[in-house]
Amino acid sequence: MGSGEPNPAGRKKKYLKAALYVGDLAPDVTEDMLYKKFRPAGPLRFTRICRDPVTHSPLGYGYVNFRFTADAEWALNTMNFDLINGKPFRLMWSQPDDRLRKSGVGNIFIKNLDKSIDNRALFYLFSAFGNILSCKVVCDDNGSKGYAYVHFDSLAAANRAIWHMNGVRLNHRQVYVGRFKFPEERAAEVRTRERATFTNVFVKNFGDDMDDERLKELFSEYGPTESVKVIKDGSGKSKGFGFVRYETHEAAQKAVLDLHGKAIDGRVLYVGRAQKKIERLAELRRRFERLRLKEKSRPPGVPIYIKNLDETVNDETLKKEFSSFGSISRAKEQNRGLCPNKDEQRTL
Repeated sequence: MGSGEPNPAGRKKKYLKAALYVGDLAPDVTEDMLYKKFRPAGPLRFTRICRDPVTHSPLGYGYVNFRFTADAEWALNTMNFDLINGKPFRLMWSQPDDRLRKSGVGNIFIKNLDKSIDNRALFYLFSAFGNILSCKVVCDDNGSKGYAYVHFDSLAAANRAIWHMNGVRLNHRQVYVGRFKFPEERAAEVRTRERATFTNVFVKNFGDDMDDERLKELFSEYGPTESVKVIKDGSGKSKGFGFVRYETHEAAQKAVLDLHGKAIDGRVLYVGRAQKKIERLAELRRRFERLRLKEKSRPPGVPIYIKNLDETVNDETLKKEFSSFGSISRAKEQNRGLCPNKDEQRTL
């Protein structure tokens, strides 16, 4: 590359510095609408609406790439939360680095928000503490769900916001402002806290003839209970699981230790500490990740074992005979006269 030619990598980095993410878009917003909306802020390179790769339906966000960073900055500061097709959109700098978005650094969580506080109000409330990368009030069809996230560009700005805003009354409601925690981190804290003092017990794998009274009789042996509930289907028949709440942690712990794995009417009970939804989801994620890593480390292809082969059969014969069924990565004839053991089968 000659010295006079522009560097593609540097050019790409420059473009990214002038790119804005546009979120909370209505489904009918198009690239042309984005172009017409943002063109007054300065010359544009392109606009893009992101779509599902399979259905091609819009995902509710897109990008606007300006020619000059100053124009993008002006649009971010003056056009954030403007309307397109009657719906306010949300602007932030395009951040292609997943590590920054997923690190959680500078991210705070706000809850107990009054429903009148929207993205725009939240942005201006917290912009006093530092540069905001993104700001979002979580909503459903009925409006605000009462909590939000603000991502600052530095940990110091996030700490300032927490220090000044935690416990403050906004529209007559005292808000909680704290460090953002990933679901796994929150689940670990809940597990630690609950394991020390749990009183709620989850029971499953009993028959459909189990009812509240019988379950209470079984578990009351370990201490006084506050409530016992067998979960039933629409016809009133037991679904095979239920919950027991004890008055003390000691009684709940004793029941788990004694009844878990015990056979009742020919069924082996599962008895354990009742987990909250966040814990169950975190556990499912951990299991899925372990399975994913296990599958990733497994050699490609599906091995099969063939026995009772003639002595004249060799590796090439095997490949020739089985190649019509699909691609073969390896074929190995074991000339032993005895069936190989399971470990040997797995290596084929």
